[in-house]
Amino acid sequence: MKTPREVLLAHHQAAAPKLDAIRQSTVAAMTGHRSTANSTATTTLFQTLWQELILPSRRLWSGLATVWLLILAVNLAQHDPSSADKMVASAPAMMSFREQQRWMTELFADRSMPVEAEPPKTFSPKPRTEKFQTFNV
Repeated sequence: MKTPREVLLAHHQAAAPKLDAIRQSTVAAMTGHRSTANSTATTTLFQTLWQELILPSRRLWSGLATVWLLILAVNLAQHDPSSADKMVASAPAMMSFREQQRWMTELFADRSMPVEAEPPKTFSPKPRTEKFQTFNV
């Protein structure tokens, strides 16, 4: 005697190839292309990214592109071609810069060890005499 499980399994084994064919056709219709051996994973990935990221928000991407083009145009319009000539410093400016560099070197020099320190003097106490003065009132 067959168990109910075996009866159901035998009944559904005949339908498995038909269900697989239906599944493949449905998946192919949902992804927008036929499942062929020539399509690679890379093209499928790029196509999926294009369909899920770019196409639903075309207005947003075109607006962002327009904003970046405007920023680029304003940046190029403000560029002064004679600014390269202004980069050459005059002689007084260079002297001032060198003087500032010298000051900075003096300020931040390592002062942890004195250059020429005097040797410590030895202190020897001398005897003191105390004089008591008496005051008459």
